[in-house]
Amino acid sequence: MADRIPARIIQTGRSRDLTLLAKAAAANLQALNPDFEYCFFDDKDVLAFIRDEFPEYRDIFEAFPFRIQRFDFFRYLAVFRLGGFYFDLDFFLATGLQPLRAERCVLPFEELTLNRWLRRRFGMDWEVGNYAFGATSGHPFLQAAIENCLRAQRDPAWVKPMMRGLPWLFRQEFHVLNTTGPGLLSRTLAEDPHLAPQVTVLFPEDVCDRRTWHQFGDFGVHLMEGSWRTKGGYLRRRLANLWETWSVRRSLPESRRRGKTRSLGLVDVVKAPEAQV
Repeated sequence: MADRIPARIIQTGRSRDLTLLAKAAAANLQALNPDFEYCFFDDKDVLAFIRDEFPEYRDIFEAFPFRIQRFDFFRYLAVFRLGGFYFDLDFFLATGLQPLRAERCVLPFEELTLNRWLRRRFGMDWEVGNYAFGATSGHPFLQAAIENCLRAQRDPAWVKPMMRGLPWLFRQEFHVLNTTGPGLLSRTLAEDPHLAPQVTVLFPEDVCDRRTWHQFGDFGVHLMEGSWRTKGGYLRRRLANLWETWSVRRSLPESRRRGKTRSLGLVDVVKAPEAQV
């Protein structure tokens, strides 16, 4: 395993005919990191990558019931094999990534979690995101995340604790989050604390301040387009927003009692360099 994250950016999309927003996001990443290799995988490239690099996972890749699960899984495999940084197509940087290359594995703080099991079982009231992350090739945390993606598909009972207390109306979306998305990554961190010294989470100064959620530390911001989410009517979207708002308000006092900061014990927060005048 390399000592530094390679100077490589990885992105994926259905095709190379991107929306204007996605083109702008990709151009932003490349403009701020001109010395980085840029790798884009469309659907055909993804299938070829799985066939050539991970043929043992081809069947399970194709068996994922939701497209987003397949491409969550792909992003972990791609960074695990190649090393580098992965970014969703609705992510924008404010500064270059060079300072983060000194890390072995870097993840964004996502938000305070609504997951009761993470809170009660592990005392973990926050989650990491998978819209942006970086790692060296072969990093053990990504290996553990990949193994958990496989386990979640092969053993449905393993997923059940993460689904407790969720309204039936939103269970499909949370199933995705907890089998290949941020919920799964966060559970991997919680269940494998020995990996903490090799992982850096970009925590904000105040994890209870919602204005700092969905940011890649001081380096960039995720626009949260959520194009993968189930498309429903106005009433369903309204109910989902109301439930999430109510759940956050209910859990926020407990998190505030824990204070503004969180840590993995042995990892340090990396700051972006000050902009030059």
